[in-house]
Amino acid sequence: MPIKLIIVGLLSAVLTACSSGEPPFDWQNYATLGLYSAAISKDGRYAAIGAQQEGGSLWEIETGERLYDWNHQKGERSLIAKTAFSPEGDFAVTANQQDLVLWHTATGKPEWFWSSPGEILAIALTPKGRYALVGLANHTAVYFDIVNGGIKRTFRHTGRVRSVALSRDGKLAITGSDDYIARIWDVNSGKLLSQLKLDNIIDSVAISDDGSIAFSASSLERGVVWDPQTGEVITYISGDESFMQKRISYLSARFSEDGSELLTGSSSGSVQLWDALDGTMLEYWRAHKKDAYGPNSVSVLAVSFSNEGIYLALGSNGVLNEFE
Repeated sequence: MPIKLIIVGLLSAVLTACSSGEPPFDWQNYATLGLYSAAISKDGRYAAIGAQQEGGSLWEIETGERLYDWNHQKGERSLIAKTAFSPEGDFAVTANQQDLVLWHTATGKPEWFWSSPGEILAIALTPKGRYALVGLANHTAVYFDIVNGGIKRTFRHTGRVRSVALSRDGKLAITGSDDYIARIWDVNSGKLLSQLKLDNIIDSVAISDDGSIAFSASSLERGVVWDPQTGEVITYISGDESFMQKRISYLSARFSEDGSELLTGSSSGSVQLWDALDGTMLEYWRAHKKDAYGPNSVSVLAVSFSNEGIYLALGSNGVLNEFE
């Protein structure tokens, strides 16, 4: 066979592999333009977004209903840069670069308001929204007492802390930084338990509900599943769906309730389900892209399992995807 035909065949195979992935069986549009931020509650009931045109809002996923507008000042559409839910979903937090508001999801009313000591890059909440772990541009993550006010713990890096997560009981924290390091902390004592050095800035981190397994991913690199107590690598996940190594940035991740599976969303619009213990890819999907008049590219900003056995992903184009 001529070399030219061989090359064309190889390129065709690569393009076919790159475009693989099942589409969502259903999707809902939450925004006219794109999103600044997105979060999905652990039970898959709610989504909170910060939209470019509409500001902040809370949505009920099953009905597709926009329940409440969540903006920081009356009469304005706030730039909501980060959002997060408490583990049980009763509370959610929205943040611009400096200020945070805690909301009650049942009433849509604000519960508390406070200002951060630095530019906010990431947030996680403990049960009932009692405490917030906030990743900051000043090279720290702070553990903040929402009800009484004040910083209870400060966790330090040597770079911007752009990703944070908590175990369900709030006793273990994971932080990921531009210094290429992901760290596990004992929240009560402030002690550093373990850390893992990656090859680029950390885009996303996750920790299982019981704190027994952690995930970290750096930009354009494979993801790492590791032991929070020892810092030992358990397995790697890699998005090379073709025979050629693909560079993928995992922007969002969540473990299943028992920690056996890991759901990830990438900067290229892919959503993957993994066996968390051996790194086997179990499912592979593609997020919905809008028509020509809307954003055509999409990054997956939030993923979640649902109580109904459906897998959920929120794209930067404002689309909530449902996969099975």
